Amino acid sequence: MRAMLAEGSQAPEFTLQRFDGSAISSIEIAQKGPALLVFFKISCPTCQFTFPFLERLSKNSKLQVIGVSQDDAEGTTEFNQAFGISFPVLLDSEETGFKASNGFGISHVPSMFVVEPDGKISAAEQGFTKLLLEELGERAGVAVFSPAEKIPLYKPG
Repeated sequence: MRAMLAEGSQAPEFTLQRFDGSAISSIEIAQKGPALLVFFKISCPTCQFTFPFLERLSKNSKLQVIGVSQDDAEGTTEFNQAFGISFPVLLDSEETGFKASNGFGISHVPSMFVVEPDGKISAAEQGFTKLLLEELGERAGVAVFSPAEKIPLYKPG
């Protein structure tokens, strides 16, 4: 198993399925601007903790937030409904050999990558990292956490 791609690496090209059966490529995503790709499994407690904060982060026009589910469409749809997720979620399932997950060297979820329009990874983290989400919130002009919330600095995936 190869190591997870690090900041400064070139992101691999991929094409993943949407829920409607259509596909989107990493090149198409990059054309729309910087993107936070979040690889996850619906059964992962840290993913369940993280996704409501990602939903807050997605309410901006400067940074795309895109989930990459390692589960099937039915389970992922239920997850999105349960956690109020409205940002795009793509499928990288076992049936397709987890092509994108393997390309990024995913060994734990959640794994997050900020991919710039030129394809370079400007941030890469495993697990929930409050500092990364705060930095991305500042970049996007969105408050990800409210002052009253008691949020841990890190939760492993």
